[in-house]
Amino acid sequence: MALAAILGSALAPDKSLATLPIAVMVIGVAIASLPAAMLMRRFGRRTGFLIGAALGVSGSMIAALGLQRHSFELFVLGHLLLGCYQGFANYYRFAAAEAVDSAHVSKAIAWVVAGGVVAAFLGPQLGQWGRDWFASGLFVGSYVAQAALSLIALTLLACVRLKPVVVAAGGAARPLREILAQPVLQASVLGAAVGYAVMIMVMTATPLAMIGCGLSSTSVTSVIQWHVVAMFAPSFITGNLIKRYGAPRIMQLGFILLLGHVAIALLGVEFLHFLSALILLGVGWNFAFIGGTALLTQTYRPSEQMKVQAINEFSIFGLVALATLSAGWLYDRFGWATLNLAVVPLLILALIAAIGIERRLRSVATPA
Repeated sequence: MALAAILGSALAPDKSLATLPIAVMVIGVAIASLPAAMLMRRFGRRTGFLIGAALGVSGSMIAALGLQRHSFELFVLGHLLLGCYQGFANYYRFAAAEAVDSAHVSKAIAWVVAGGVVAAFLGPQLGQWGRDWFASGLFVGSYVAQAALSLIALTLLACVRLKPVVVAAGGAARPLREILAQPVLQASVLGAAVGYAVMIMVMTATPLAMIGCGLSSTSVTSVIQWHVVAMFAPSFITGNLIKRYGAPRIMQLGFILLLGHVAIALLGVEFLHFLSALILLGVGWNFAFIGGTALLTQTYRPSEQMKVQAINEFSIFGLVALATLSAGWLYDRFGWATLNLAVVPLLILALIAAIGIERRLRSVATPA
């Protein structure tokens, strides 16, 4: 994420296509979400995760080849496969939720997401360390290192024993229209989708904006690193917060923090502005996304879980893909300030929906 837009800008025939590798990666997430769910339903979670990790190895090596050959097309193709890897890996949090009793679902989801703290430090450092590994091109080694990480994941997953996916227990599956008509489900999908789309849209454009303002690539790496820390570090407490205050209220807090990011981003374009804004962006994403996921688990029966999870993932990453595709164009045509202002209506809509669903759930829990 720290390198793709910058490298895309160097390889792309048109600067407005700089964020296309990241956009295509997100499209890959959306494309893979439905097949991943079907594969896991038929063959189990572990098989699906192994296929995803294999896609991660392939995508990393193709992206490295694209850099070596100065081929924008290969670079983009590699990121498409990396997105497919993420499409499979997004089901880790659901696998965790299925492995615990209902009282610990939000905590299990949060702890899986908390693994990203390691990525926050390891990922950007690998990107920098691999910069000069190969004389044939800058950052080729970064993608080779990423392939090695995917291979390690593949090895670890081969040793994991996961709970079988439940497909027929817990009552007959309802018609899809009835499931989707639930206001709680609609609020959970909207909240998670908006939180993720806003975060990715801004993060995608941040390296371009920082370089455009004269800041160094080292500064970019530092900002992205602390942004990713902010995305995942709160996960150690997010589950407990959801258990205490409820998912809708934590989602509301997330959207308020995301609006706070916009305010800071509009105040200036110095290093500290980018750093503080991206930290708020990360924490806001964490609360909105984990809160939305926890809320979603309340909307389906065991026999409906794979279908609802697949629709949720496809909906989230469909909107995220659109946001990522828009990021490069918005920044190139209108600048950093306009890009940030563009997300405000979405955040207000999601905030209103989260407030509404909290009131609805409270009225059901405490009838007059």
